[in-house]
Amino acid sequence: MSGRVAIVTGGSAGIGASICNHLLDAGWTVVSMSRRAGERAHPRLHAIEVDLGDVEATRGAALDACARFPVTAIVHNAGAMRPALLPDVAVEDLEALAALHLTAPLLLVQAALPEMRRQRFGRIVLVSSRAALGLATRTAYSATKSGMFGMARTWALELGRDGITANVVAPGPVVTDMFHEVIPREQAAIDATAVKIPVGRVGVPDDVARAVMFFVAPENGFVTGQSLYVCGGTSVGSITY
Repeated sequence: MSGRVAIVTGGSAGIGASICNHLLDAGWTVVSMSRRAGERAHPRLHAIEVDLGDVEATRGAALDACARFPVTAIVHNAGAMRPALLPDVAVEDLEALAALHLTAPLLLVQAALPEMRRQRFGRIVLVSSRAALGLATRTAYSATKSGMFGMARTWALELGRDGITANVVAPGPVVTDMFHEVIPREQAAIDATAVKIPVGRVGVPDDVARAVMFFVAPENGFVTGQSLYVCGGTSVGSITY
């Protein structure tokens, strides 16, 4: 993978930071797009600070990154939750999460597509969520994360003959700052969640990063339009937080 360039959104912390680390270790150059720069310094890691919920700011950042680097992989990991029971769901929350979860990857892929087609190689990985299958208080979140499946499947059909794949990784529950918006940081609360998961533990960011690395690998070009749940088995049952 040496010489390849990937954009990773939400790369400053949690799952995104782990994805960046795995890509760097594999020889990729990484452009991390987040609201703030991460803590790691590396000669092949470049940070762009941008609010990916701002459509015009995202468009500008995407065009800038793709003008500076020959980007051939987009890993859209940035996300937000905005939980609320149905009577309390605000239209503004749905619109904001649609911009972050759906419009942002659209703009990033559009910006990178000419270089992907020129190289006849491209990898698109959208990080969705197990909650796309349904979870109380997640109307806006699950709806927009679900949209990623349709986009990836459509792009797989449109781009396959150009050597470009599009796939989805759907994590959960994984210990990140977002996880702790729902689950207290006390070990007892984490353990109480773990017993509800078929494998008996909560996930860690590296679990998700390894799945992403499978999809971005050049040798896995025969896998496209697919969705991989990295969720400890909760996608085949149910879980409550």
